[in-house]
Amino acid sequence: MPRPPEFLMPSRRHGCPNPRAGAAVIVITGASSGIGRSTANLFARYHWRVGLIARGQAGLQATFDDVSRHGAMAAMEQADVADLDALETAAARIEAVLGPIDAWINCAGNGTYGRFLDTPAEQFQRVTEVTYMGTVNGTRVALRRFIPRDRGSIVNVCSAVAFHGMPLLSAYSGAKHAVRGFGQSIRAELAQDGSHVHLTSVFPPAVNTPFFDHAISHMGQLGRPLAPVYQPEVVAEAIRLALINGRAEMPVTSTAILFSLGVRLVPGLVARAIRKLGYSGQLTGEAALQERHAPTLFAASEHPSPVRGAFDAQARSSSVHVRVLGLLARLRERGRREPKTGRQASPVRPADEAPVQEPALD
Repeated sequence: MPRPPEFLMPSRRHGCPNPRAGAAVIVITGASSGIGRSTANLFARYHWRVGLIARGQAGLQATFDDVSRHGAMAAMEQADVADLDALETAAARIEAVLGPIDAWINCAGNGTYGRFLDTPAEQFQRVTEVTYMGTVNGTRVALRRFIPRDRGSIVNVCSAVAFHGMPLLSAYSGAKHAVRGFGQSIRAELAQDGSHVHLTSVFPPAVNTPFFDHAISHMGQLGRPLAPVYQPEVVAEAIRLALINGRAEMPVTSTAILFSLGVRLVPGLVARAIRKLGYSGQLTGEAALQERHAPTLFAASEHPSPVRGAFDAQARSSSVHVRVLGLLARLRERGRREPKTGRQASPVRPADEAPVQEPALD
């Protein structure tokens, strides 16, 4: 595969690729549902080549079909992110089809609901292996490619629970705290080396994905997202903007921003609120919803999973914060022109093509 066009090279500020004369290549783990599937759809609309990694064949095929319907080139590989060798093999096969990877998005994660001592050790370990070590493995596979090329961007999908752990989610909270600290460490190493490779951690709030149907519950009822809840398309757009702005850490939505500020400024008040809401706010209380329960902690679903979960009625499809970030990105796009052609030099949307319609977030 030939070297990508110079239009795909990173800026001096960070390693974000700029698809201009050709399509950049993005790889997404956890691509079979939720945020991962939504992100694949979004980047397909921007005509990136999309590499898909997940455990389940049915879910992968559904996302592959989504991407293909948008007219984008795709490759899919079954792999468990907890298996480093399998992930390395998947990345190599994707590059053989799509070309060198420009961006890598670590979306894979899982969880269980229950008090710590009610959660079997093997379940706790599995959540840690997928949610934390899966991110570590994905980052390792990406950096093995990006560092020698001195270009590339990684986005680790963290969570607002990385700012303060939640009861009943001890394994997931611990894993997301670890993901945040891991990202900080890697960024320091890259900066010390003067590398143009970039890593961003994004911190979404509660998101309406199938996570809650797939999580094992030891509480006699299904878990639910703690309000306010957002649709996964909001997070997908934030991931795209994270690749553009190159921030080290990026809370997603004003909810996550206020939560992170509250943890720093009034930690006692936040802790009391979490103790009060952490149980009632995270459980459905409706036994009938048990019919939805399809745990996927140890095995992938045999059926495709949707982008969204069961909480459409409560989920917000828009975020003022994300919209403002998008506006700022477009303003920067207009301000950056090539000296002779005057064409835009930002990856906000593919140039030399009709503008792609922005995601419908309202």
